[in-house]
Amino acid sequence: MFIIDRIENNWAVIEGKDRLIFNVPFSILPLGSKEGDVLNISITKDLKETENRQINSSKLLINFFDE
Repeated sequence: MFIIDRIENNWAVIEGKDRLIFNVPFSILPLGSKEGDVLNISITKDLKETENRQINSSKLLINFFDE
């Protein structure tokens, strides 16, 4: 459970368990979010995009050293 503690300059100050506090851009919160709202936050890993980035990085390195 996370609570929007306050909004400061387009940033939401979020408080979680054990009084952990972090900031997120207000623009990524659900429309109508306000101070005191309780949020459920889920973070997932995008395996396909991770793989694409690794491939692109490898290509850049290969091109760099081939020149």
